[in-house]
Amino acid sequence: MEPFSCLDMEPCSSLAAMSDRKKRKNSDPASYEKPKRLKTGQEDDEVLQRGRRSGQARVSVPADHLQQPITLTELTELLHFAALGKTRGIKQPSWCRIRHQKKIQGVNVVIVEGLTQSHFYKNYLTMEHLRTNYTTRVTFTPSSNNIASGIFSSEVLQADGSSVSEPDKTLHKALKQHPVITMFGTQRRGLTAYVLTEEKMIKNRYPVKGMPGFEDFVCTDSFDCVNDTSPLYGLDCEMCLTEKGYELTRVSLVDSDGNCLLDDLVKPPNRILNYLTQFSGVTAAMLQPITTTLRDVQAKLRRLLPGDAVLVGHSLNNDLMALKLIHKHVIDTTLLYRRELGQKFKLKVLAETVLKRQIQSEENRGHNPTEDAVAALNLAQYFIKTGPRQVVELHLEDLWGYTVVDEFHDCAPEPTPSHRFADVLERCGRSVLYLGKRADITLELSNQRWYSADKEMLASFRRQTKCPFLSVLQFSTFSEPLTTDFPQQEQLYRSVCANLRDMCVVFAGPFPAGVTKKEVKRLFSCCGPVRRIKLLNTSVRVHAEVEYELLEGATLALKTLSGFSWLGQPLKVQRPVHESLLDLDLNLDALTADSLNANYVFAVKLSHHMAQRVNISTKVNGHILDGKCSNVTPARAENGFPPAEIKIRELHEETVRETFGHFGAVESVILPDKHEKHAKHACIKFKSSEGKHCALSSSKDLLKDNYLICPSLTPPHLPSWVAMTTAVTAVDADEEAADEQRMTYTHNSSQDQEMDLMMKKLDRWLGKAFRSLPDGTLSVVLLRGHTIANGHHPGLCLLQIKHGS
Repeated sequence: MEPFSCLDMEPCSSLAAMSDRKKRKNSDPASYEKPKRLKTGQEDDEVLQRGRRSGQARVSVPADHLQQPITLTELTELLHFAALGKTRGIKQPSWCRIRHQKKIQGVNVVIVEGLTQSHFYKNYLTMEHLRTNYTTRVTFTPSSNNIASGIFSSEVLQADGSSVSEPDKTLHKALKQHPVITMFGTQRRGLTAYVLTEEKMIKNRYPVKGMPGFEDFVCTDSFDCVNDTSPLYGLDCEMCLTEKGYELTRVSLVDSDGNCLLDDLVKPPNRILNYLTQFSGVTAAMLQPITTTLRDVQAKLRRLLPGDAVLVGHSLNNDLMALKLIHKHVIDTTLLYRRELGQKFKLKVLAETVLKRQIQSEENRGHNPTEDAVAALNLAQYFIKTGPRQVVELHLEDLWGYTVVDEFHDCAPEPTPSHRFADVLERCGRSVLYLGKRADITLELSNQRWYSADKEMLASFRRQTKCPFLSVLQFSTFSEPLTTDFPQQEQLYRSVCANLRDMCVVFAGPFPAGVTKKEVKRLFSCCGPVRRIKLLNTSVRVHAEVEYELLEGATLALKTLSGFSWLGQPLKVQRPVHESLLDLDLNLDALTADSLNANYVFAVKLSHHMAQRVNISTKVNGHILDGKCSNVTPARAENGFPPAEIKIRELHEETVRETFGHFGAVESVILPDKHEKHAKHACIKFKSSEGKHCALSSSKDLLKDNYLICPSLTPPHLPSWVAMTTAVTAVDADEEAADEQRMTYTHNSSQDQEMDLMMKKLDRWLGKAFRSLPDGTLSVVLLRGHTIANGHHPGLCLLQIKHGS
């Protein structure tokens, strides 16, 4: 279940073929007559108006962002804009769009502890309210922080990055040119505001992947993005002078609490000329028994650092150069505590002045890298927590060496207004409320209501005569049983991934002896991207297990390739018989009707030769498909073998829009987005469901244009969920072990029944909470996921603005 991707593309067909297509259109003007009437008449406009309900608030996520998980920071970005809007200087969220924000009457967030995205798809049919009433679904990256508190205390910034309270007006004019203020502004920000960009890393001589001179450097497994809850790690190294220059002799790494994770001596590969003991503290006697190499510590660091780790150090570029290590996300304390003209403070000075701590004292022989790593870490933590303005004002004289003379005022200056989300809303006259178990929430006690049971909390919320503008409900009932009775979260995830994989598999055969995987893949790729081919040999015949990357590929293979003749023998294509597929038809019906797939059609471009030979059935394994091409001649091989020109034709967005635009207005065309040279399949989103149904009912005409189509089944956000873990890789690498884990989980029927009852209750409760919201309320349901030692069990964020029926 990966994004539309993963196959090498073949060249575009000739201009002659395109000319044939145009001639066929001109010679058969009636073939698109009905769709054209829909487009040129008033019917389609009326459908669009009815479907969009013009003038009402709407939330949407572009297709490319649906395939990327969001973080707590991005969620609060959405909440800020929904609640305050452009009139108060808040910019649109970077990952989604809200139309008619002024019509939003409130914001409600429901946080469900203990649940992951795996739970949702394990109980997909059970969660009827969530899958039918929410039109947007996005993967959520779990946060170790208190999410409710993070929402209320998140800092509200204007579109230009300044605070909504405009505190710069209170800043003394002499400080406005201070190097720290000019670089970071005056407001407290999250740690991501101080992570160096790639441009700044290059400017400050950091090792950067792809830059000349760093070809032999090792890269850590860091994610492309970090957020304000990402962990900080302090790093410090000591070097000696060898025949080849400065080389590593000692490295220390500490976690965000200052605990030492690594403190190793390292034996340089080259002859040492000077141990630099007065600085490093390392002597010849200390290194004599050491066998640890640079490669050893590189491997240790890669194991110790999670993907979203942010490294902190003082002149950290020198440490990374000595380690021959590339890490994307760094904070350098020499660049936080900035001086004029590019000068830098020594770590010893900063520690003594800011932390009131003595390091690198004369009594010690050389530096202690663990002590230095902790000092750099604490300096960064202090800067982030205190904010640049207060750091400057508190340490202006003892660190930067000058004072500011205050001008005389008859009255004391007014205090700077808070720009926390909850405080900004209350200044705007909008109420805020937290409901849930007693917790450490950054919110006034008068705005909190604590309950011992979720049922009691829900009843109280529904009884309210007036709903607060911002309400956050935290369901905790489901957390304890799921983590206690179902501790195998990894097993559950693998089970769900294996079930999704089963839905993407078809069995085909019989094939003649000697058939190759390449030949089978060449045929079955006409229905969609193929992940894997497995040949199944018996004593008499050969069959193949074909695993597609997308549900649509398996569906089209069942619909079109049954009856294809190979050496005079018709192939039979069927679903595997497996326990996980007992409810397949119900799942396919639910996925087809899923609001996320409402206006989507999946299409594959065939060669003209192949389009004449496919056999389309309107019924597959008892499941009726929307198509009207059952009279197409079954495919026949030439010379007893599948024709070599079975090629999937290249797709361009313009040609796809032109072809499918006859059925209704096309909102977007989603093509493969990884590294394919040419697109072979596409997902077409119409602006109305009528366009989708019109296209599906014209599948026979589309086949004349070499298109195979079916309703979209894969929710657009699903690839981001699978991509966040290695579960699918594990299935590919060790299929039997994954199947065994799935069987172990699914055979525990008592646990399944208990979970099913729990999910039904939760879905019912969430439905009641949703129905009690006023019209125009942005409703957010957050299955928060889990953070574990070696990764994440992703959560799920569902979004919908409630409107009256």
